[in-house]
Amino acid sequence: MLKVRVIPTLLWKNVGLVKGVGFDSWRRVGTVLPAIKVYNAREVDELMLFDITATIEQRDPDYESIHEFCAESFVPLTYGGGIRNVGQIRELLRAGADKVSINSAAYENPDLIMDGARRFGSQCIVVSIDAKKNDAGGYECVRRCGTQSTGLCPIEWARKAQSLGAGEILVTSVERDGSMQGYDLELTRRVAEAVNIPVIASGGAGNYEHMLAALQEGRASAVAAASIFHFTQQTPREAKRFLAPHGILVRDAHAAAN
Repeated sequence: MLKVRVIPTLLWKNVGLVKGVGFDSWRRVGTVLPAIKVYNAREVDELMLFDITATIEQRDPDYESIHEFCAESFVPLTYGGGIRNVGQIRELLRAGADKVSINSAAYENPDLIMDGARRFGSQCIVVSIDAKKNDAGGYECVRRCGTQSTGLCPIEWARKAQSLGAGEILVTSVERDGSMQGYDLELTRRVAEAVNIPVIASGGAGNYEHMLAALQEGRASAVAAASIFHFTQQTPREAKRFLAPHGILVRDAHAAAN
């Protein structure tokens, strides 16, 4: 059985890290390299780094900076932002990224998922799904940092992404993002039940109980979080220590249980 991962999310904007609510990321919370060094010491399982302006600005990833960040990370690092073609995926992997997260471009060119998986392996292709509730009470995928509707259902899009070769799905509730009120368990569960690949829950974690609920009720394989680690004293290490006695198989389980 795969062990559950606790994954801090870093939102990179211009020269620093930011966080906000509902994808309105305006509050400065530090810089990338010091954050990576802190997480190295806090027993994180992975890191996710998203350049949140690259897609909007239609520019390439900053490969030089990404290489510097990856060189400092002692754990696998997933990068997302501005990815539009397999050439960029190749350069990101060469820069040291272990995985890439594809979001907006995949809606226009779903073959990007398939081409990336065929050339570099499904294990390094993460499809990121940002979703919000629509007027009918269902869920809808949005893109470009939540600013554009796609008209697609996240459950169906997750199935499509899996069929094209995605190795993982990252599902984020736009409404819950930064709220610290808990993950959208219905959204997470419905996506997780629709696919046979790992699903990472994102958007809304405010305490360890929220993470436990995402793993149990939401059936997620991993939990990603940002605000809980930026704005509280809670840490990834303590999260795993909380989860382990509840029957969640975590990495470094012996250390987490003691």
